[in-house]
Amino acid sequence: MWKQINELKKSLIVDENAEKGTSMRLTKGEPSRTVRNMESAEVLRRIEELIEDMIRSISQGHSPVLSSTNRGLWGNISFTEGVGLEMKENASLSETRFNSTTSRIKFALTLKTLAVCYKLIQTNTFCTKRDLYYNDPAAYSNQGTLDKIVDDVSCMLKVPRNSLHVLATSKGCIAGNLSYIEVDGRFIDCTSAKSGILIPAHVEDIQMITSEAKFILVVEKDATFQKLLDEKITAKLHPCILVTGKGYPDVHTRLMVKRLWDSLHIPILGLMDADPHGLDILCVYKFGSKAMSHDSPNLTVPAIKWLGVLPSDVKRLRVPEEVLLPLEKSDLNKAKDMLNRPYWQSVPLWMKEMQIILETGKKAEIQCLTAVAEDFLTDVYLPSKIKCGGWI
Repeated sequence: MWKQINELKKSLIVDENAEKGTSMRLTKGEPSRTVRNMESAEVLRRIEELIEDMIRSISQGHSPVLSSTNRGLWGNISFTEGVGLEMKENASLSETRFNSTTSRIKFALTLKTLAVCYKLIQTNTFCTKRDLYYNDPAAYSNQGTLDKIVDDVSCMLKVPRNSLHVLATSKGCIAGNLSYIEVDGRFIDCTSAKSGILIPAHVEDIQMITSEAKFILVVEKDATFQKLLDEKITAKLHPCILVTGKGYPDVHTRLMVKRLWDSLHIPILGLMDADPHGLDILCVYKFGSKAMSHDSPNLTVPAIKWLGVLPSDVKRLRVPEEVLLPLEKSDLNKAKDMLNRPYWQSVPLWMKEMQIILETGKKAEIQCLTAVAEDFLTDVYLPSKIKCGGWI
């Protein structure tokens, strides 16, 4: 069974070495790129320089302005093989002005957030975005406002978000042949996890990653992840690692998948729904997202492959029509948006699968395979796809 996996592993390592060389050439002389585990002193220095610039502006009689690259525009994003989506060096800026009635509140909240981050870094303490919000909910009005400001500050300072010592609450889970030591010294053994272990908030700081896994399976949905564990897929395909971001992955889940790739260099396969949203989730792991493009080198795994459920598999297996779902307007809008993204031409086989979805007007969830047989996913589909190298 492992012949195809081992061949894929060899090819991915060769490809990664080539991409590293390309990446080094492309990024030489780019000090603005974020780096993993940035020293606290450097983050503090960047905050201090930002405040000094504001004081200098005020002393010269000018109204202070906070500027950061506009993370909402595809025009500010470029695509680089081996890295994914990246913020352009000459990207247009988004300004938050103190003398503007429309941005004055955001200006004040950004300074408030900077002050909290500065204190957290100085004292080497951490807090979650949720804790930060509930310290002053009246100021931020809603959690979404704070979340956006934290990401804006990360982009403004060009530092990884975790370097601000403000963490999101983890939602992703992991299970299978893996053990590691968390930042607090706890030994975590994922092998015996019956329902998965919550991915830690301090992914960058975990140590002693140990695994005999042959591959990593990234599962779109938590329900499928739990079904695979209930049916003892880690025993049937032993040894392997299962990861789920429970839909669109949070930063911690993406960091973990990236960390496992960097540490283990084993194939990473995606199990997603055969619809535009499932493929979009896989693209987030592979290429990154527009909103977090300033931190793509720390988050993307360009080596990830699409194992299933492929739309062509749905046709080949003659999955009953009654378990397929018609495409909704949101699906069509998502497909149209994806076809215009800068990375789409780099995955022609994925494009062909998307065309099948659009031509048939149907989408299929992973659960549709139970219409073939109740245990078809775990006993037949996954083992045969892995044995035959049925990924793209």
